Amino acid sequence: MRKSLRSRSGSGRPGGDRRPARKGRGGRRSGAWTAAATATALTVTGLLAGCTGLGGSPSGTEVGRTAPSSRPPLWNRAPASVAAVGDSITRGFDACVVLADCPEVSWSTGTDSKVRSLALRLLGAPAAKERSWNHAATGAKMSDLPGQLAQAAQNKPELVTIMVGANDACQDTAKQMTPVADFRKSFEASMRQLRAGAPKAQVYVSSVPDLKRLWSTGRGNPLGRQIWKLGICATMLGDSQDMSKRAQDRRNMVYERVVAYNDVLKDVCAKDPRCRYDGGAVFDFRFTGDQLSHWDWFHPSKDGQSRLAEIAYRNVTAVKPPT
Repeated sequence: MRKSLRSRSGSGRPGGDRRPARKGRGGRRSGAWTAAATATALTVTGLLAGCTGLGGSPSGTEVGRTAPSSRPPLWNRAPASVAAVGDSITRGFDACVVLADCPEVSWSTGTDSKVRSLALRLLGAPAAKERSWNHAATGAKMSDLPGQLAQAAQNKPELVTIMVGANDACQDTAKQMTPVADFRKSFEASMRQLRAGAPKAQVYVSSVPDLKRLWSTGRGNPLGRQIWKLGICATMLGDSQDMSKRAQDRRNMVYERVVAYNDVLKDVCAKDPRCRYDGGAVFDFRFTGDQLSHWDWFHPSKDGQSRLAEIAYRNVTAVKPPT
């Protein structure tokens, strides 16, 4: 708590010393000298407090208190352009036709009126075609993100969406999953790459979906089980009906790795004042059978893409970031 300066008359006793002061030489009272000295000290102190050149606080600030630091920039809830980076989910893979991208239904920058992508909701149909760009790539991992963000920065977008990490966990074997330390290093490099080209761009980071929940939802479909045998996300979907301890341990390892990836996304994003993490909203979302592609029962369908767009729009336009 700050202490205030108080002038004291007389000998400095509480309430002042009301006894008559003794006369000094020249007929002056010693109490008068004390009052004059106190007034002079207070005047000098006030002058120094308002003089920044002598090491005091800036004029108008209180003694002993520093000037307020600059606040982080306010989040713009209505950005005028959107660029997307990430993996097959943002490319709309298997949402329209089998084993093919369908970027028009992308949750981030798609133009399909039924999906109503984030760009459509923010910008409207005409502007979304002119001021949204999709740099995501099917099969991309976090190590691919710096290059994608370098491309996105060239568009000078006001908002960049990121959804990546599923392919870092979806490998042929659990040993091949991207180490968490490498995942962090690549994401930090990605943010530096973006800031080098687009220092004022806002960033919306989606959490990695819960791959174990996707396995649980799709494993009951006979077609899905056959498609999964082709090698889609083998670490989670391989031997989908095997309920042995070994298989369960493998799936739990993938689950825990995704949780760790999301912790990295949250932590690195929190260090950038223009970045907003979704608070785990996509990871927590429970996709139904209708919200998964009926070609692979793993990627989002058009309905699933629309749900992702809803989550993103809600978080981007919120007054406060999700917790």
